[in-house]
Amino acid sequence: MPDATTAPDTTPPAPAPAAGKITYARLFALPGARAFTLGNLIARFPQGMFSISAVIMISGTRGSYALAGAVTATGLVANALVGPWTARLVDRHGQARVAVPATVISACGSLALLLCVRFGAPDWTLFAAYLASAATPNTGGMSRARWAHLLKGDADALHTANSFEQAADELCYMLGPVVAAFLCGTLFPEAGTLVSVVLMMTGVLIFAAQRATEPPPHARAETTKTPLRARGMPPLLIAFLATGAIFGSLEVVTVAFADAQGHKVWAGGILALQAAGSCAAGLVHGATRPLGPADRRHPVCVAAMAVLMTLPLLAAALTGSLLALGGALLIAGMATAPTMVTGMTLVQERTPAGRLNEGMTLAVTGLLGGIASGSAAGGAAVEHWGPTAAYTVPITAAVTALLPALYGYVRRPRRP
Repeated sequence: MPDATTAPDTTPPAPAPAAGKITYARLFALPGARAFTLGNLIARFPQGMFSISAVIMISGTRGSYALAGAVTATGLVANALVGPWTARLVDRHGQARVAVPATVISACGSLALLLCVRFGAPDWTLFAAYLASAATPNTGGMSRARWAHLLKGDADALHTANSFEQAADELCYMLGPVVAAFLCGTLFPEAGTLVSVVLMMTGVLIFAAQRATEPPPHARAETTKTPLRARGMPPLLIAFLATGAIFGSLEVVTVAFADAQGHKVWAGGILALQAAGSCAAGLVHGATRPLGPADRRHPVCVAAMAVLMTLPLLAAALTGSLLALGGALLIAGMATAPTMVTGMTLVQERTPAGRLNEGMTLAVTGLLGGIASGSAAGGAAVEHWGPTAAYTVPITAAVTALLPALYGYVRRPRRP
């Protein structure tokens, strides 16, 4: 395995799809693409399972949703803080060299949490054990980095690859909680966590074994500035933060609205419709050639998302029907994937060479921070205004995301 201080691998990436209409079939015809995608999907799927599995496991054993929520929130914050540092190591030393040991550490943390819950350890040990989950590598970011390496110079093919990755994210976060709840409910409370660990470890090992498609590591360069200081990145990351607030507030407010209607059990299915709309839109978006550069499309996508986010409020206020709300969330979700795909494309364009994993992980960190703040804001709004009026929170977050998107467009780096 090459040391990070040696000269980067100069072996050219596999040839990108030929010019013309880009399809998913042609994309996955690239040598090694199917293998690393399969491993990454297996590794990524548990990301939608871990939180709900921990909540069910802890609340079912300790009888406290407050404790369960605090433990999972601690892991989320820790991952947001540690994630960029892990990604920087990935850029510097290579994906396989860092991702495998980082995943082992994360898996040990989840197993330690399981044992602490199972054998009645003090509450503080749950927090200490779950902190190790902060080492979880950004598997989605590593997959996008491989596509950027393989498709260097082919913007249309990279657009299709990024769209597929976003659809995969939505699918994992849509089905993950359902699978986790099923395992914990039908087998035993720790089943969701245990299966998540096995899937994550298996997927990362398969992904890391695909060395032919791995981007070469980049030796540390003091002259390479951090992605945080790259031109156009700060407003873009603020937009990601506000976008995360949409997701966090929508989840809390929708659960509260369903509970107020006497059908709290349906909340997960209603929220899954939003992810389904985004997943479908992402696949369609990737199958079409983008109209114009990403920095021009991004504010348009965010504006469309802000407009469509009014639909859940209208459905809740005018009908009070969960069925109508589900339809509104399905349509509103169709703006999510194009916005995320375009934003990630801009991250890839603006991140300095050799820091791509770090740049994309910073975007994910922004999303996680937004989800946490959006959840808090949505909960406060439900308490003070009621669940229907609280749908103004995701609208406000979407409008907030539009402001830095517009600013980033006005101040965008000029093309030569």
